[in-house]
Amino acid sequence: MNPRERILNAINHRPVDRCPTDIWAVPEIWQKLKQHFQTEDELEIYDKLGIDGIVGLSPVYRGPAFQGPDPSLTYNEWGWGMRRTAYPGGIYEEQVYFPLASAETIKDLEKFPWPDPAQYDYCGIAEKARQVPNRARMCGYTAIFYYHNNLRGLELSLMDPVLRPEFTRVLLQKISDIFNEYHRRCFESAPGLIDLTQVTDDFGSQNGLLISPRLFDEFYRPHMQRAIDLAHSFGIQVFHHDDGDCRKLLPRLVEMGVNVLNPIQWRCGDWDLKDLKTRFGAQLCFHGGVDNQATLPFGKPEDVAREVRWIKETLGSDGTGLILAPCHNIQAITPLENILALYHAAQE
Repeated sequence: MNPRERILNAINHRPVDRCPTDIWAVPEIWQKLKQHFQTEDELEIYDKLGIDGIVGLSPVYRGPAFQGPDPSLTYNEWGWGMRRTAYPGGIYEEQVYFPLASAETIKDLEKFPWPDPAQYDYCGIAEKARQVPNRARMCGYTAIFYYHNNLRGLELSLMDPVLRPEFTRVLLQKISDIFNEYHRRCFESAPGLIDLTQVTDDFGSQNGLLISPRLFDEFYRPHMQRAIDLAHSFGIQVFHHDDGDCRKLLPRLVEMGVNVLNPIQWRCGDWDLKDLKTRFGAQLCFHGGVDNQATLPFGKPEDVAREVRWIKETLGSDGTGLILAPCHNIQAITPLENILALYHAAQE
């Protein structure tokens, strides 16, 4: 069974020859792994660690650059202004400019230079997919709430649905329309070559949701459903990333047609992984699970191995429906021996 077959079998709840695995990690960790294995080829590291992995595909933006007010920042086509910020052990791109933070009216939204889906080069997606025939391939990233956060700033975006409902509906519709056309073009450019797409967001916090289920249903769910339905119409599975304690939304996400749930940050809230498998294991494939708040950065290799076995015994109790991985990016302070222990234990 090759890595792609193993990943897709787990998603479709079919038998696998062993538990499939994936990796998310910050650049400093990739550099550490490249030095350890004496290679610059990330797929070679996948093979050495027995990582099946999911390869990301995306078009290249060819449109005009966003003209932001601070030339020292880096801007993407949506106008998010990023600054490189050093922390102990690593450097992160922190967003410090939110391009619609001062918008007050629907006219302000109409004047904003929204990115045009026609200004991306979709031609290379199919070729990139053909270069990795034995790996699962993911293309696309729909995240309505997250883009609302990053266009307006977190505080304003949390207040918008309550204080400015009509403004919010227009804003979210514009985001959704761009996503829909962008992803339609992505999927049409590589028919049959894309296995997964993200319809994702970060509704969970360390303890509970950032917004109420009622606001989710009224403002964000219809746009997410639109993206899920588009993916399924192309035969593409839906991968949903949701940080933190998002448990109250899980019945809704299952109803909406999510296929893969990531990252299972079980230290956020009080998750019962055995119950999670019992209630949702027939509909969802679980991706992630290995804690990166305490176990990976601060535990010992034997702690990591013990946790891997526990996750396999709970979320993978029926021998499928689990892609074992860190529950988010492995952070720069994580010891190399803990990373090796994760993937060695996964293959036991």
